[in-house]
This record gives sequence, C-alpha cells and structure tokens, in this order.
Amino acid sequence: MTIWINEQLDPSGMIHACIASCDEMTAQECYKSFEENLTPEQKSQGWIVQMRTVESWDDVPVNSLKLN
Repeated sequence: MTIWINEQLDPSGMIHACIASCDEMTAQECYKSFEENLTPEQKSQGWIVQMRTVESWDDVPVNSLKLN
C-alpha cells in the first residue's frame, strides 16, 4: 500500500502540519493547499511543503491527520 504524506515544515525542519492519505488525488490537493497557505514571509524565511510516500502506517508521523 502506498501512503502519501504532506508536511509543512519551518526553517528548522519542525513539522507544523502533516496529513497522510491513501488517495493520491487527495494528497495532491492537500499539497496544493499547504503550498498556497504559506505566506510570502514564511517562504522567504525558508518554510517548505513536501510530499513523500511510505508503504506502512507505521512510517507515518504520529502527529499527522490520517485520511482513509
């Protein structure tokens, strides 16, 4: 099973928002939303949005919102 994880990280690498989903389309929409919600100031400070995949729910960060 493929699980898509979207993370919004501050410049130090701390996760501020994380959503995991088994549905790729939902994950793509989440990525777009995370990216659009970063302010220009956050972007200039080094905030990033990343999407990655894992194969097990055990590999999903515990603080994430899990969507099935």
